[in-house]
Amino acid sequence: MAIIYEGMLGDTPFNVKMLTCQHLVAIEQLQREVYESLTDKEILQPLSTEEFMAILDGDGIMIGAYVGEELIAFRALLIPPVDEEHLGYDCGIVESEFNRVLYQEISNVSPKYRGYGLQKTLAEVVMSQIDLAKYDYICSTVKPYNIPSLKDKFAQGMVVKGLKIKYGDKLRYIFYKDLRQRQSIFREQQAVSMGDKAQQQRLLKDGYVGTAMYEADNDWFVVYEK
Repeated sequence: MAIIYEGMLGDTPFNVKMLTCQHLVAIEQLQREVYESLTDKEILQPLSTEEFMAILDGDGIMIGAYVGEELIAFRALLIPPVDEEHLGYDCGIVESEFNRVLYQEISNVSPKYRGYGLQKTLAEVVMSQIDLAKYDYICSTVKPYNIPSLKDKFAQGMVVKGLKIKYGDKLRYIFYKDLRQRQSIFREQQAVSMGDKAQQQRLLKDGYVGTAMYEADNDWFVVYEK
């Protein structure tokens, strides 16, 4: 498989390749390793074998980072099914353009290789693989207080468009990015504790979007602008 990126993790060289169905065993093994290492297992929504196979078989893009022959991280984009749960509804995308939406799906980094910014690097690499002639929008969901994943989304210029119950009973931020849009100009700003669900939902209903986050007074705050 062709190498699409090369870099260093400290003194350790690594490379990135596109993943296919033949990599499924290593992908699921790494997912188990990451899941078992989590203190709060609600942070990660593991993918099933069927979901991995769908992405690897053409319903998306998955890239993997390797040190030697060892898969140490992967990141995926998904072409989502058009159903009542489609994030396009939450982000204000018209239904006729749902076929131009990709989801940022699961991202796993081996506990042995955390602290090198690998998740951010893989975000840049996987986004560079998007066919901009076919896709205009990126959507994703993140649990409140999942700080690494929230930082990851904001660093990519994604904004919060919703805070809703998804996947049956899970509270999630809904992130959005228009790949064609330049930097927005905002005139109003408010910061709200990440734990204040009601106030955040009021601001989102009033047309604000979440643009950044910061830590203060032993809490995390989301910056909302419009």
